[in-house]
Amino acid sequence: MNVREKVLELARKELGTREFPPGSNDVKYNTDYYGGRVQGGKYPWCCVFLWWIFRELKCSELFFGGKRTAYCPALLIYHRSKGQSVAGDYQPGDIVFFNFNGGSSAQHVGLCESWDGRYITTIDGNTGVGKEANGGAVMRRRREKKYIVGAVRPAYGEESSMTKEEVKQIVRELEKEREHRKPDPAWGSEARDWAVQQGLFVGNGQGELQWEAPVTRNQLATILYKMNKQQ
Repeated sequence: MNVREKVLELARKELGTREFPPGSNDVKYNTDYYGGRVQGGKYPWCCVFLWWIFRELKCSELFFGGKRTAYCPALLIYHRSKGQSVAGDYQPGDIVFFNFNGGSSAQHVGLCESWDGRYITTIDGNTGVGKEANGGAVMRRRREKKYIVGAVRPAYGEESSMTKEEVKQIVRELEKEREHRKPDPAWGSEARDWAVQQGLFVGNGQGELQWEAPVTRNQLATILYKMNKQQ
């Protein structure tokens, strides 16, 4: 499982988490972010929720360069400055910013789970049916694209979903296949002897003729040149 998939998996596990008491912003994500329990309108946590996910997975560098922010506009500006903006072709794992009042500023943020060209499904912290941008719960939301004011794609990279042992097994199988395909030493022996006698192949100068090694264009040109001179 790659980092993008792990981010989505953890976000799904948090579905249903709520602040308590309602309307207080007292939630475990804020407690970790601020180093202690906090309450009040100064502590919205949709952005903090994403910070928590990346921190838990030990890949904080993918979120705000490893620093902390609870402010959606700052997060959007930072990732845009890194050339990570996306528009229209949203993919799972993208960080998507919303404004529900018809404005252009980043009012709320969530994690893209799917996109069908018109509706985007995200997993958000601090949202709710009655209060999109400050609803107090981790929820899966499906919204029209008109609410999107920006999106960024963290530098997840092209991570391999294979384990180290699976990679080693593939290498072992390739080595076995190479051994199986190795030609009979007697095959082509007459031609090889002739080429050596004609001085067309001299090897690496250390007594190794390297018959199984690939030939570069420069080496091929040298062979053809020698043959032409002998004519």
